[in-house]
Amino acid sequence: MTVSFPSGIIKVFTSNPSPAVLCFRVKNTSKLEQILPNAQLVYSDQSQSDSTTRDFWMNMQAITLYLKKLSEQNPSASYYNVDVLKYQVSSNGIQSTPLNLATYWKCNANTTDVRVDYKYNPESMNVPSMLSNVQVVVPVDGGVTNMQSLPPAKWNADQMKAYWKISSISEKSENGGSGSLRAKFELSEGPSKPATLAVQFISEGSTLSGVDIELVGTGYRLSLLKKRFATGRYMADC
Repeated sequence: MTVSFPSGIIKVFTSNPSPAVLCFRVKNTSKLEQILPNAQLVYSDQSQSDSTTRDFWMNMQAITLYLKKLSEQNPSASYYNVDVLKYQVSSNGIQSTPLNLATYWKCNANTTDVRVDYKYNPESMNVPSMLSNVQVVVPVDGGVTNMQSLPPAKWNADQMKAYWKISSISEKSENGGSGSLRAKFELSEGPSKPATLAVQFISEGSTLSGVDIELVGTGYRLSLLKKRFATGRYMADC
């Protein structure tokens, strides 16, 4: 979780020896396995009894010094981003993944057939949102000499990988966001070995955790709240 501070607030902090403490509350934390605040900048009371919320407050001296350092590194910036905490979301298997995947390989001496079935899963998000800039990467060994694919994919001979790009997937997509990627590879040194494929995408306007944030107390206001998630290691095996 990142908080963006406008550059003008640095002057406010440095000119006031005791600025108001910035406090915030993270709500709807029932899906979180653990919460890791930035120990250098953020405090939290571990004994809070409410299992669905958690209160935090800033070390104002530390955040002031940190923002001053950022401004010295980039004095022309309008905002400075500060990572205040990280959290881990509990998994409920395939129901927790926004894009469900199944891969099938048929490996012969001279050809390899690959099929990737995908299905959009809106139930994994607190508010169903579009997956955009979707890229599916499939490594294929065995000396690929030719590739036929549907929908069309690109073959990178140096990396020995096929790349599919899909602009977006959502409930409004064809078949409710379900589809298949298929390719036949001609080989000179087959057979291929089934490999792990990787997927990348981003989504704006929603989260997988369902958490929300609000400021506590007076002296500050939250001007904009942005929610997004993106893939890290998102893979599927045969």
